[in-house]
Amino acid sequence: MLFHFGCTPETTLLDDTGHAVQLPREGLPVSQPRSQALHALSQFLVADVPMGDALRQVADISVAALPGADFAGITMLDDEERPTTAVFTDEQSPEIDQAQYETGRGPCLDAWRTKRVVRLDDLERVDADYDEYAQACLDHGIRSTLSMPLVAADRGVGAINFYSATTAAFSTEDEELAADLAGAASAVLANAVSYWGAYDLSQQLTEAMQSRAVIEQAKGMLMAKSPELSPDDAFDLLRRASQRENVKLRDIAQRIVDRRPVSNQ
Repeated sequence: MLFHFGCTPETTLLDDTGHAVQLPREGLPVSQPRSQALHALSQFLVADVPMGDALRQVADISVAALPGADFAGITMLDDEERPTTAVFTDEQSPEIDQAQYETGRGPCLDAWRTKRVVRLDDLERVDADYDEYAQACLDHGIRSTLSMPLVAADRGVGAINFYSATTAAFSTEDEELAADLAGAASAVLANAVSYWGAYDLSQQLTEAMQSRAVIEQAKGMLMAKSPELSPDDAFDLLRRASQRENVKLRDIAQRIVDRRPVSNQ
């Protein structure tokens, strides 16, 4: 089973104890995006980081490394063998992608099937095959996209998709960097399956989805109690409580759901 594991606009990672650590986008210098991003991706091991966290880090680091990208999503198969946006850095990603899953037509599906890059520079001018996807993008203010295949053992296993509110946001150089990042994501997937095995990997992904559900429920409760809070504000409160109390983010969220006190200091 795959999972939905979003994050805030800033890059929020988990350390090896499971605690939230925030890395602003500017933490990766634009002048050296390739070396900085690939170095960051090399710093965690599949044995030490849960699968959901590993893939989320790939998505977060990739967005931070590509100046034109506003957010990203990773398309894979769910437990019923249907394509789904399994990991994303912004909730708009799965909303947009649903248009191509419903029609069976779209750039990330084509990148996956053909194992080739699909770049759309102007979503107001696309082939008819992409009409529904392009309209979904435009409805969310997205003007260009870049879809990179994820390939393991010469087999397409998914795609990582970058979205931008700017027309022609991605250059040939961006494609080259994105290809390196997609290669790192593919390696994470291949190594995870090899290390954990199919059953244990499925268990990890199920647990990640359950954790995400608890976090979203806690955010909703915080927002209901304080209507001025945005979703990002609510997540930031949970993150700061996690760091302050040295407790995993999911456990902080569970306290909220169980209506147990969380320190405000």
